[in-house]
Amino acid sequence: MAVRDLLYHVYERRLERELAGGTLPRHVGVILDGNRRYARERGLASVAEGYLAGADRIPDLLDWCFELRIPYVTLWLLSTDNLSRADDELTHLLDIIVGTVQSIASAPSTATRKLRVTAVGVLDALPVDVREALEEACAATADNDGFHVQIAVGYGGRKEITDALRSWMRAQDRDGHTLADAAEALVPADIGDHLYTTGFPDPDLIIRTSGELRLSGFLLWQSAHSEFYFCDPYWPDFRKVDFLRALRDYAGRARRFGR
Repeated sequence: MAVRDLLYHVYERRLERELAGGTLPRHVGVILDGNRRYARERGLASVAEGYLAGADRIPDLLDWCFELRIPYVTLWLLSTDNLSRADDELTHLLDIIVGTVQSIASAPSTATRKLRVTAVGVLDALPVDVREALEEACAATADNDGFHVQIAVGYGGRKEITDALRSWMRAQDRDGHTLADAAEALVPADIGDHLYTTGFPDPDLIIRTSGELRLSGFLLWQSAHSEFYFCDPYWPDFRKVDFLRALRDYAGRARRFGR
């Protein structure tokens, strides 16, 4: 083992000891940012290689979450804005996403962990073959209920809230309510019941890699009381020590939930 790797291993053990008995999040959301810059700064042949490097990091994150008994994970793999990228780049990225989700769904550990994978976002805006492949992978794990991994694909927070309100209004219309009556009765829980992520608890901790200090529309509604953690490594460089640091930071905060 190289000296650097040994030092990281020792540091990991130290962080794990510090976390023992501490408060850990139940739901972690991750903005997997920096894949393109990683590819460019390392002189890779294409940005697709950066996305592939990022995809290779995802199973590690899921391992860490499972080991620490964090039962809910949401990964933002593709935004609604990303859908407007150049065709070739988007095609490569969608192929990588499909391969990643299929790999998660078919991994030997999925059954033993009772891992359930779901996809959320504007799935109808995806190519038919991509949407069907994602739906099949999710269906393969639909009976599992132990470890929940939510993949945000073609996802945008503003779009989600708009769609939730539209869905609620249609439900009100079906029930025969006037627009005025519906508007008078509307409460936040009504919107929450129509979000893409219904069934998932709100995220306790949201992590964004690559040094960017913003959410960019990730889980806008659900993150009202979330803790945020921003770190410098590009997603493909994200290590277990980076994850443990985020958890340590979270454990040291006093959550007030707006009170």
